[in-house]
Amino acid sequence: MSKSPAANAQEPLFDASGFATQTSGLFTASREWLQHHWLQILIAFAIGAIIVIVLHAARRLAGKLAVRDPEGRAGWGSIIGRALVKTSNFFIIMLAAKLVAGYAGAPSQVSSTINFLWTIASVFQAAAWVREIALGAIEHRTQSAHYSGEALLSAMGLIRVLITFALFAIALVVVLDNLGVNVTGLVAGLGVGGIAIGLAAQGIFGDLFAALAIIFDRPFRRGDKVQYDQTVGVIESIGLKSTRIRSFGGEMRVISNRQLLDKEIQNISNRDHVRVTLTIGVAYETPPEKLEALPDLLKAVFEDAGGKVARASFETFGASSLDFIVQFDVPGDDWPTAHATRNKALVLLMRRFAEQGIVIPYPTQTTYTAAPDGTLVMPYAVQKTEG
Repeated sequence: MSKSPAANAQEPLFDASGFATQTSGLFTASREWLQHHWLQILIAFAIGAIIVIVLHAARRLAGKLAVRDPEGRAGWGSIIGRALVKTSNFFIIMLAAKLVAGYAGAPSQVSSTINFLWTIASVFQAAAWVREIALGAIEHRTQSAHYSGEALLSAMGLIRVLITFALFAIALVVVLDNLGVNVTGLVAGLGVGGIAIGLAAQGIFGDLFAALAIIFDRPFRRGDKVQYDQTVGVIESIGLKSTRIRSFGGEMRVISNRQLLDKEIQNISNRDHVRVTLTIGVAYETPPEKLEALPDLLKAVFEDAGGKVARASFETFGASSLDFIVQFDVPGDDWPTAHATRNKALVLLMRRFAEQGIVIPYPTQTTYTAAPDGTLVMPYAVQKTEG
């Protein structure tokens, strides 16, 4: 037997008659509750009012914690206070209602309504708190690292949008799931949309997340001296997309944050000494006893100049000299100071060599040529003796 067209028609998404029935039942249950439990309701209302007043006072107290220090920086107390200030009146009222509903003996219809509103209020309030704490933590980290203000404002604006969208999207899914709604399609749609946006703006997001990695991991900060590849310079600014480095040659180097983090970065500002390595050659004619005493002589000379010798020893037989290696450290990270110490030590070394009669030879080379018959032609005149 075939069904009529009316039976084949789809059921409406919203059943007005069912909603009216539920609303009528809620009002009926509430009226009976008021008639039979009016004293408990009054007491519960008074307790709820006290809870609301206390929570408002706590929120005003949190507003005092949210005040920044005289230099405009936000500490952790200020961050927590700023998050608590974002507590909504709706959340405060629903919290009070949730706490006193059991004492007042509320019927199931009223309790279900309170639970429904409490779920919405608590989930979205938690999202607001997490957003403020996350943004405050990022701001606290960037201020302590002295990042440039203009770039920080731009980054914080974009970060606020991303964090707000992500947290409240999650809150919406959680609320709908607690209300019994099938959120599988919504979650899939958000996932596909997020992937599409990520692929379209992967370059921007890559540099943004690299900037966040620099902020939190702190491999360097503005004013640090760094070296990567063949570039050595000072960090001038860390932006939303790129970092600017003033090289020691004077030019400005601009590199994207993502590419910069892919490189090996040497933070010169974090070292406590500068190590200088020198190769010093002496003539092969130097007597063995002077060669034996030469490492101690080199150590004394460089330490008298202000360095700390890490190594002074014979290295190898060179083409025209006996080569010694000297490695010495100069405290601090200042290259001009290290070079001044190096120059002072070399001048002092020349004086000691002059006193000891030790010679630093010039590179020399002797060339031999041959006559047509194969005999060697001497490079100097040979005097024949008369027999």
